[in-house]
Amino acid sequence: MLLTLGEGNTPLVRSRRIGPSAGLSRLYFKLESANPTGSFKDRFAAAAVSDMLVRAKKLCLATSSGNTGASLAAYCAAGRVACSIAIVETAPESKLRQMLAYGARLYRIRGFGLDPAVTAEVLAVLEEQQSSRPDASLQISAFRYSPVGMAGVRSLAHELARQIPSGIDHVFCPAGGGGLAVSVAEGFQEAVGQGRAARLPRVECVQPEGNNTIAGPLRRGLDRAQAVTCTTSVSGLQVATVIDGDAAVRACRATRGNGHLVSDAAVAEAQARLALEEGIFSEPAGATALAGALAARASGEVQADAAIVCLVTGVGFKDERSILKLVEKKPCPMLDSAGDFARAVQSES
Repeated sequence: MLLTLGEGNTPLVRSRRIGPSAGLSRLYFKLESANPTGSFKDRFAAAAVSDMLVRAKKLCLATSSGNTGASLAAYCAAGRVACSIAIVETAPESKLRQMLAYGARLYRIRGFGLDPAVTAEVLAVLEEQQSSRPDASLQISAFRYSPVGMAGVRSLAHELARQIPSGIDHVFCPAGGGGLAVSVAEGFQEAVGQGRAARLPRVECVQPEGNNTIAGPLRRGLDRAQAVTCTTSVSGLQVATVIDGDAAVRACRATRGNGHLVSDAAVAEAQARLALEEGIFSEPAGATALAGALAARASGEVQADAAIVCLVTGVGFKDERSILKLVEKKPCPMLDSAGDFARAVQSES
């Protein structure tokens, strides 16, 4: 890699409480939240910006609801590349602040990421801008737009194959545009073909019910994804258009994986449980895979002894609004003395 900030080689942690309580003896969490900017998108950005440097590109044009923008902004800063990003209307302020800290120029667009027509228009304009600027490169975390960058995400599957050499049965992936599921499926196919993975796991696509572009069609046996009007509050998974959806349907089905739809409430519960029961601080999008795995276990779609990996794709600091919801009923009182602290601790025991 020409440009790196130390991305990849993230921890794989075996569940101590959530898995056993659900009757899953081999549930694991892949902590992509440990990447340099706090999400798996650093794998994409490292490959994408490295390719830009090779091609002497000076301007990165991008879209983001948060994590892609933060990753691209960081790697562009390291590579001395200018970065301009069209921002999804509902992107959390905490993610925007991270992008701004790296020096990116941000432009929030009303309806972008929620309305498929507006989203399609924004993407078309960005493609026009790239065509008219020889020094510019369009970097959207989707194979349709940035295949070189997305190829970098396949490293995630190769790492998992090394971390569980006995083999994995299911990998649960959260999905917005669907590129992550495609990368994981293709990465495992490479690893199996090279003799580096024991078997091909089922790649399971998990989406919030309010952004059912891929999971529902996959579950119904359809061949294509669908555009929707996005209603989910799960930032990072608000991708109302198909983008890599058709490829995700094909890739998951080739691994015998399925689609799983979960409510925003189930995602919030999974986020809270990760923190309270496992010590893992995840943003809502990063907890979506767990919500899908628990639903699949409840419906009998996964076996009790299956080796299951849930991708925790982003750190909790990414979404300040969700953190406030987690802790709003947990006060932090101001005490007058150390003695007051001692008495408070004693009263709780």
